[in-house]
Amino acid sequence: MSEFKALLVSEEQGQFARRVVSRHLDELPAGEVLIRVQWSSLNYKDALSATGNRGVTRNYPHTPGIDAAGVVEASSVSELAAGDEVIVTGYDLGMNTPGGFGQYIRVPAAWVLKRPSGLTLRDSMVLGTAGLTAALCIDKLERAGLTPGAGPVLVTGATGGVGSIAVAMLAGLGHEVVAVTGKLEQADFLRRLGAAEVLERSELQAGTGKVLLTERWAGAVDTVGGDILFNVVKSLRYDASVACCGLTAGGQFQASVFPFILRNVNLLGVDSVEQPLVAKASMWDRLSLQWKTDLQNLEHEITLEQLPQAIDTILAGGMVGRTIVNLG
Repeated sequence: MSEFKALLVSEEQGQFARRVVSRHLDELPAGEVLIRVQWSSLNYKDALSATGNRGVTRNYPHTPGIDAAGVVEASSVSELAAGDEVIVTGYDLGMNTPGGFGQYIRVPAAWVLKRPSGLTLRDSMVLGTAGLTAALCIDKLERAGLTPGAGPVLVTGATGGVGSIAVAMLAGLGHEVVAVTGKLEQADFLRRLGAAEVLERSELQAGTGKVLLTERWAGAVDTVGGDILFNVVKSLRYDASVACCGLTAGGQFQASVFPFILRNVNLLGVDSVEQPLVAKASMWDRLSLQWKTDLQNLEHEITLEQLPQAIDTILAGGMVGRTIVNLG
């Protein structure tokens, strides 16, 4: 098969249009592994790429999709063979390399991970980059000393992809989870995931001008950044940590050193895109075994043809949980 379907984003008279089109394998870039994509997922970065954000994607036309799961069609390396089930997340996939919103991708072997035995291809995309990021956050918090029973663990942006998976995973590991959201109408959804308490986002925005706030959190996963992040830092208990992985509320905040030197707290940065493949493999093994989590309450399946509308939804802030894409 030399022809396949893909979502193509094109610049037309200064505007960016997206439509499902037919493409040919010879339009894909050079690479060691050709993969027939069966599942992908929709992330906020994909939506940015689909609207012409040059900080994500430099050149158009382009096929977004930073996550892909499928079957190897052809490989020039001995480690991967035709028929292997594999996943690809991050690196340049879907940014400047045609991504998982096409039925085929061709990528370097160094990006490709064999499917963990404890997950199906579909399960792996319910997790995707969001699940990998949540796992990396929890791993860093654990290595910094967080244990179940230590006290409430905060998750900001809790209805989003990373946030919702973090809520479910932390609850499954025995933590008391406090979820923060700007969508209080989704409180029941968050409680079904395991949140013991749900807070409105505005509660985390109070006290921005203070150098310290009341000690509350034994740990935190922050997906939003901005002043909310530093208010979380100022509210950590002594020697606690927050793992930071997002910036939907902004890339800057008003900071002081007081929480760090008076309460001995830690701000832990988390990146899932450029992690070495061996580090990703370790996290995927944990996600498929000891950290395996029931994610049925947070996933929604769509087709390739439904992607344009779903992209509008995520850009408008209306996406809840995880949206996975069935590419057939």
